[in-house]
Amino acid sequence: MQRKKEDLAREVRADFDARREARKRIEAQWLLNVNFMLGNQYSVLDSRGELTETDKRYFWQEREVYNHIAPLIETRLAKFARVNCAVTVRPSSNDDADVNTARLSTKIIEATQQDNGFVKLFGDANYWAELTGTAFYKVIWDESERADGSIAGGVRIAVCPPYEIYPDSLSAQDMDACRSIIHAKAYPVAVIRDLWGTEVEAEDVSVLNSDVDGESLKHGYGARVSKEIKSDHAIVIERYELPDSVRKNGRLVIVAGNKVLYDGELPYVNAADGKRGYPFVRQVALEQPASFYGRSIIERLIPVQRAYNAVKNRKHEFMNRLSAGVLAVEEGSVDTEQLEEEGLAPGKVVIYRQGSNPPVVMSAGTVPGEFRDEEDRLLSEFQSISGISNLLNVSGATLSAISGYALSLLLEQDYSRLSVTTESIRAAVKEVCRKILRLYKQFVDSERLIRISGDNGEVEVVAFRGSGLTSEDIVMESNSEMVETPATRKNMVLELLKYGLLSDENGKISNRNRAKIVEMLGFGNWEAAKSREEMHVRKAEIENLDMSEGKKCEVEAVDDHELHVEEHTSCLVSGRDTLSEKSKKLINEHIRRHKVIARLALAADAQSASLNSEEKE
Repeated sequence: MQRKKEDLAREVRADFDARREARKRIEAQWLLNVNFMLGNQYSVLDSRGELTETDKRYFWQEREVYNHIAPLIETRLAKFARVNCAVTVRPSSNDDADVNTARLSTKIIEATQQDNGFVKLFGDANYWAELTGTAFYKVIWDESERADGSIAGGVRIAVCPPYEIYPDSLSAQDMDACRSIIHAKAYPVAVIRDLWGTEVEAEDVSVLNSDVDGESLKHGYGARVSKEIKSDHAIVIERYELPDSVRKNGRLVIVAGNKVLYDGELPYVNAADGKRGYPFVRQVALEQPASFYGRSIIERLIPVQRAYNAVKNRKHEFMNRLSAGVLAVEEGSVDTEQLEEEGLAPGKVVIYRQGSNPPVVMSAGTVPGEFRDEEDRLLSEFQSISGISNLLNVSGATLSAISGYALSLLLEQDYSRLSVTTESIRAAVKEVCRKILRLYKQFVDSERLIRISGDNGEVEVVAFRGSGLTSEDIVMESNSEMVETPATRKNMVLELLKYGLLSDENGKISNRNRAKIVEMLGFGNWEAAKSREEMHVRKAEIENLDMSEGKKCEVEAVDDHELHVEEHTSCLVSGRDTLSEKSKKLINEHIRRHKVIARLALAADAQSASLNSEEKE
């Protein structure tokens, strides 16, 4: 048995080494992209695919960096950050039970995103995708132990750079086309011992490192990113294999050093139709034909950036010749070393040999207009390639002649150029949400409580079972948030108010709509004080939760009995298959008490009105 494990460890490591060697040139391109983004823009890939630095041809050459890639990528990231991560689960039918299940699934996704800080993870994934062309989410189930010793499992989401993911085929178009995928990550050996309970030998591991040397600081370069060797780490290799005719549930092998940490079936039922699959979700900046990894926009910008740096530096060299001048000196006529050090300072007395010609400044002419024209053309290429245009460059006279509708069309056209990347972002977020629901469905067998933040900041407690999460129809809440600026959203709300589309049949605006309108106009949710009806509905929902757990709830005199009866009846009807007999009995009895107290209150009001009428007479 021990020999079989050693053979398996060697086989997995050999597989990993082969995949790493096959991807070597792609990694070098990623490293070049990162260096150009950070401003180290005199790096090139040699014939072996390794990253090297170019040298000056002459000592006087200018080698400044005029980084236009970084602001363009930062602008793209700012636009992608406006993509709404919130999703909605659509019910499979109009039945009350399906509607409630879809609403519950949406709340579970919201709670999981909040627990994992998904907004930051979303930004990290976009950043890696822009730098390298590809990013991955990893969605797993984490069984963590609480302080009291109880187990509280939950979904954990992480972002994996493409450096960590190795497919079995680099030509696979997506993850489903791969039969196996390796996730390799360097861990300190102490962390491996804590996580897997196994001692492994440390090895030399290469990791990305950012370094700034004196030459880079002198010329204003950014950090130089390269591979650094760490000796106190070990690579943990996780090889995921899809199910086949031999292994119906697939296989997961985890190896570190020469030891097998785990060998078993795929742990998660996270694919469609109740099948086991990879815990990864792929996101790309731009798709490449017959390639597992996407392509970064930086790869297209690098030639333009190199040309722009060359034009600007040659232009400045020409201007230096104009300002400092180039002296022509007859041999032996002056002290050339002193003249070279001091130049021709204003008021300087130049002593030259009698009978020889004095030093003269050679005419350098003027800066050719081609420099300026080429510079403008390159700036235009930056915008056309990156999909980022600056409408602020339009002159005031031209801008004033453009109508608001025309400007909105220009803005929409500007954003439409980013739609390919945006659709990949949306698809990745939706797939992450599907995996969240599938993991809860797999691992939550008994009833479980989950806390989320409600619309007005209140904490909601929701009870659910994994088997009840049946719908996986995930939709994004908005598809136009990149086009809609705060100003356009305000104008849209004002137009809706103008045409009365937010009012009821009596021409009045409900309290809930009023709060939403004020919030959309940018004044915050300062009118979030809930109406009396909303508070009673919320109170009834909490009572439904308590009674579904077998707790008895008392009817209070302040209750709006009509609203409470409606909410309790809806809970009883929609939960007829999931509620226990005890819970059904409690809810029925609670509804009966509401009706009795409502009739007594109505009779008391009628009697009071009769007495008041008699007193007046």
